[in-house]
Amino acid sequence: MVKICIVQQKPVHLNLSASMKNLEHYIREATGAGAQLIVFGETWLTGYPKWIDLMPDFAYWDHEPAKKVYALLWENSITVPGKEISRISGLAKELKVVIGIGVNEKVMAGPGNKTLYNTFLLFDENGKMKIHHRKLMPTYTEKLLYGTGDAYGLKCAETSLGRVSGLICWEHWMPLSRHVLHTDGEDIHLALWPWVHEMHQVASRQYAFEGRCFVIAAGQIMHRADIPGTLSENPQANSAELILRGGSCIIGPDGKFITEPLFDEESLIFAELDMEMIIREQMTLSAAGHYFRPDIFKVKINRKRP
Repeated sequence: MVKICIVQQKPVHLNLSASMKNLEHYIREATGAGAQLIVFGETWLTGYPKWIDLMPDFAYWDHEPAKKVYALLWENSITVPGKEISRISGLAKELKVVIGIGVNEKVMAGPGNKTLYNTFLLFDENGKMKIHHRKLMPTYTEKLLYGTGDAYGLKCAETSLGRVSGLICWEHWMPLSRHVLHTDGEDIHLALWPWVHEMHQVASRQYAFEGRCFVIAAGQIMHRADIPGTLSENPQANSAELILRGGSCIIGPDGKFITEPLFDEESLIFAELDMEMIIREQMTLSAAGHYFRPDIFKVKINRKRP
């Protein structure tokens, strides 16, 4: 049995130092309750930029408020490696816990200089960063903020809990991304979302059923008041309105919910995974095993990082 925890708690949006304090608090609280794997949602450090979808003037050419909030996002993003990475690594090692987290990552020099990436990081129980995956394709309005990633981190990592990996948001609708992780022997899949609405539940459940693995679908909470003040705001809007509603859930290798989606509240969500279930469900379907035809299909992966 493996005990996991989804952190469906808000960061302090666009405030890196305050978010890091909260992150440590949540990790210690979760491990104190026995969690062996702790999962944060897409770009939890320091918040998913939902405002790009809600502020129609954000995409205006040479729009000064948009440039200011982009600079704020840049200032409160992390570098890999960097002091925030060292802190998370230290917590994983100290508490002997596996940590998966989505971050806004900035590149300061070299290839990709001055680019932001939507990134997934995985740390094992020894504090080693085992996966550094940049989202392959920013989705729609995200293209205004993020660069395109690569397959360097498109892999599974061996941990004391089994083989763990993850994808970010709409990467779950990229068939070859799923195939690569299935064939790499994934046991626990971390699905990082802004929030897990109905279609994101569909993608997460499909992934679990197809991959015969556990899926930890991590969503986030965000209020309208969290939109940066440098952007124009609707004076009639309710600042307490939820614009990201959570929906985090845990799904078994049979595609059924272990914990139902939890909406509209901040929480730490716990569950225990019966790892033998992975083998039981392989009997009928193994997308990378007896239901795979490698004699017919070949996939080539370019894992080089620019």
